[in-house]
Amino acid sequence: MTEVSLEILIKAAKTGKLISFPTDTVPALATIPQQAELIYTAKKRSLDKPLILMAATAEDLWDYVQGSQIEYQIWQKVVNKYWPGALTLVLPASDKIPQVMNTADLTTIGIRVPNNKVAQTILAQTGPMATTSANLSGQPALEKKAEIQSQFPEVLTLESVEYQGLGIPSTVAKWTGKDWQILRQGSIKLDDDEF
Repeated sequence: MTEVSLEILIKAAKTGKLISFPTDTVPALATIPQQAELIYTAKKRSLDKPLILMAATAEDLWDYVQGSQIEYQIWQKVVNKYWPGALTLVLPASDKIPQVMNTADLTTIGIRVPNNKVAQTILAQTGPMATTSANLSGQPALEKKAEIQSQFPEVLTLESVEYQGLGIPSTVAKWTGKDWQILRQGSIKLDDDEF
């Protein structure tokens, strides 16, 4: 069993261990960005599938993206409307992003602020984390803590916390330089012209 207290989980995360926590969508596997390869190894995930950078607030994420002043204003409007929540924005990446997080396209990074108090508490203390759904690559997302513990015995989970979210992954929208492209419809239903 790898169930630990919130305090121990946060300490372990800061040292680069692989952890899992609940979010508003599906439970996350997470580690500090510099250790992102741990996620790929655990999930048997292809390196050409990018990870998401998750944080407690939008302000924690702005250093990891780069754009013009006008672009930041556009992005901030979307963030104000949908965050915290089940929307991942794929934006131009700054050089702070470790290469392993998105080897297929080093120019972009997916970012999100989850609408879940436990996740926000952890992320507020660890800083932005490399994240993805808790499952083996190509399999459905695991939704219960016992399933995560069974499939990933090396991953630390939180004791006395329920992991159930909506069970639907986040909606993913990519900034093209002039407008938004919906890459995946999730629990937030968006139209391209809604932004």
